[in-house]
Amino acid sequence: MWGRLWPLLLGVLAATAVPGPSLRRPSLELDATPRMTISYEELSGTRYFQAQAQNYSTLLLEEASARLLVGARGALFSLSAQDIGDGAHKEIHWEASPEMQSKCHQKGKNNLTECFNHVRFLQRLNATHLYACGTHAFQPLCAAIDAEAFTLPSSFEEGKEKCPYDPARGFTGLVIDGGLYTATRYEFRSIPDIRRSRHPHALRTEEAPVHWLNDAEFVFSVLVRESEASVVGDDDKVYYFFTERAAAEEGSSSFSPSRSSHRVARVARVCKGDLGGKKILQKKWTSFLKARLICHIPQYEKLRGVCSLDAERAAHTRFYAAFSLTTQWKTLEASAICRFDLAEVQAVFSGPYMEYQDGARRWGRYEGGVPEPRPGSCITDPLRSRGFNSSQDLPSLVLDFVKLHPLMARPVVPTRGRPLLLKRNVRYTHLTAIPVSTPAGLTYDLLFLGTADGWIHKAVVLGPGVHIIEETQVFREPQSVDNLVISPRQHSLYVGTPSGVIQLPLSTCFRYQSCYDCILARDPYCSWNPSNHSCVATTTTTANRTSLIQDIERGNRGCEGSSRTGPLPTLKTRSVLQGDNVLLPCDQPSNLARALWLLNGSRSLSDGQDGYRVGVDGLLVTDTQPEHSGSYGCFAEENGLRTLLASYSLTVRPATPAPAPQAPATKEARLAPDVKLLYVLAIAALGGLCLILAFSLLYVACLRRGGRGHRRKYSLGRAGRAGGSAVQLQTVSGQCPGEEDEGDEGEGAGGLEGSCLQIIPGEGAPAPPPPPPPPPPAELTNGLVALPSRLRRMNGSSYVLLRQSGDGVPTGPCSFAEELSRILEKRKHTQLVEQLDESAV
Repeated sequence: MWGRLWPLLLGVLAATAVPGPSLRRPSLELDATPRMTISYEELSGTRYFQAQAQNYSTLLLEEASARLLVGARGALFSLSAQDIGDGAHKEIHWEASPEMQSKCHQKGKNNLTECFNHVRFLQRLNATHLYACGTHAFQPLCAAIDAEAFTLPSSFEEGKEKCPYDPARGFTGLVIDGGLYTATRYEFRSIPDIRRSRHPHALRTEEAPVHWLNDAEFVFSVLVRESEASVVGDDDKVYYFFTERAAAEEGSSSFSPSRSSHRVARVARVCKGDLGGKKILQKKWTSFLKARLICHIPQYEKLRGVCSLDAERAAHTRFYAAFSLTTQWKTLEASAICRFDLAEVQAVFSGPYMEYQDGARRWGRYEGGVPEPRPGSCITDPLRSRGFNSSQDLPSLVLDFVKLHPLMARPVVPTRGRPLLLKRNVRYTHLTAIPVSTPAGLTYDLLFLGTADGWIHKAVVLGPGVHIIEETQVFREPQSVDNLVISPRQHSLYVGTPSGVIQLPLSTCFRYQSCYDCILARDPYCSWNPSNHSCVATTTTTANRTSLIQDIERGNRGCEGSSRTGPLPTLKTRSVLQGDNVLLPCDQPSNLARALWLLNGSRSLSDGQDGYRVGVDGLLVTDTQPEHSGSYGCFAEENGLRTLLASYSLTVRPATPAPAPQAPATKEARLAPDVKLLYVLAIAALGGLCLILAFSLLYVACLRRGGRGHRRKYSLGRAGRAGGSAVQLQTVSGQCPGEEDEGDEGEGAGGLEGSCLQIIPGEGAPAPPPPPPPPPPAELTNGLVALPSRLRRMNGSSYVLLRQSGDGVPTGPCSFAEELSRILEKRKHTQLVEQLDESAV
């Protein structure tokens, strides 16, 4: 039902939200399916690092030294970026003392998760030292670490101005020209803040009369060097991405939750050269501005992760953001991926402002005049020529305006007005991206998306959407992906998780065995090499790049030559009796492919017609007839291409053999009886043995009980065993009659009722075990195992349960399973002896 309501509900939510981007495609078209699924058992080229620590969530890659630095709970690690699992790593133990942990616990914090030193910040400080900060049991500390020796210093710095107290609090930080730019909720019960420390001019956000940040959870920050190639001498800027509680004007939709719980995504910026005000906004940002980010459903999206590309070149800078979409009814959950260009963000920050209207107690668009220089702008060459050499030279009128108007009126909408991807039942937790150049000279953005249950989605951005190349399960047990870092030099993706760090190759081109597979994948890293007929990584191959075959845009051109499509599958033969069922396996490696079966090269087989059932794992032919004989081909149809995956030759033999000639039968003919006759003979033999054993047991028990004055109470087992509970054995196909023998009145549960036999361990000598059942028949040529019985193990006793229909032909396992389930349900409360050594049929 939800599958049909999904597009309608998303459309209603989008229509009732605040004005934003309008979708030009149905929502279902945005829900891309990963082409390949790689399970944990199929991983290749993976390396792991795991130590005694936990929460390996802080990663810093240094390409020049080929080191991956990791911050975890109570430890820091320096790993080889080439192979993180080579064992030649360096480690720093940085635990909170027992006294600090005790004080943390006394504050009401969890001493199993929170009262530790969680390393939340790890950046390069200068040419010789790293800078790290940890929560330190809710008393943050920071340290300058010698990068070469990788040891802690003798003294530490106070961290309450630089690092969050709470290890679960959103946090982001950068070291820029020796200054520390961080954003989080710092003190124990403080409001969130964007601060600059370790700088001659320490700055922070304003709190009164308007809070610039409202219960913000920070996700990401990046320095964009807008001063590079700037014709006006613009300043570099730091952009912050976060989620915060909505302003009053943003929670007015009738479909939205209450204003106290409604949260929106934001982007904010500050100028790197900001020095604060001289009299107004002293030690406060004079360039702080924020705007709303809208991806798909404004009222129900929460920012989860952001990454940036080409931040060194402002004109080409772009951001990719992951949002989680959850309605207030918690009935639908999805994720959306949107792209935002820096030019659009700059245009919004150059647009109209919002202001808080005291009378209406809400935010509204500011319609008054804007003072000069423009509030919130950085110092440029034109401003310097007018005497404004720094933010401390700005007029009081401008600074007063900045205090009251931090919010922009227009939202930042995604590129082309719609998301790139909308994925149902998936929660993305982190993402990273890298531009990849192809042999044709084009460049594509490649995204890696981590999920909350431990999967990595690899996707390439193609115009208005994305193509998910593959989904990879990187954990045997589900756990969250906390961080992702790409190393182009090592051709590796590093995954930070609660239990360790994983290193994955950026591409696994060897998985594609044919030219069709290689180009259908549309992986910018993979190309088909026609000289050696293999799919190769474009970053590692020595072949002429111009000779490589690749089609990222369409994914179906270049393999027209038959010599380049890969080897043909081996022809397999199947021979079955008329009336039997036969399964022809055919595994579709691509989730986007459609299975197509052709009979004798021309007739297309449809599901449900003429006894054919087309499934994801093959073709099932039921009640085979002579006309089913022929050549079967299994094809994968994908993106306009047809690839042969499996080929079969099926022969249906008559069920009744033709009259044999009078010549003496050969040994082979005598050894080939009808399979059904074998079943009937085997069951008849077992039934006869059961009857003989039953009569023997009854006879022995009657003789024994006759001497004691008891009637119709039978027991088996070791002498002297007492306290055993009754185990009831009855035929599978019949129900026990409720009538009791007139002579058995008063014997209660110990009597024999109808055809039911109770075996009570504890009396008599053990009966001889019955002969073992015949071994099950080997797999037949039709791919199905026909076994008319099931073996169930119970406390050391093996019960072989058989059923025959009225005509003596074994019934199918489905009806047997249903009847067995009913009997076991009746006996599930029966208490069995721990060492029951009798076997009964």
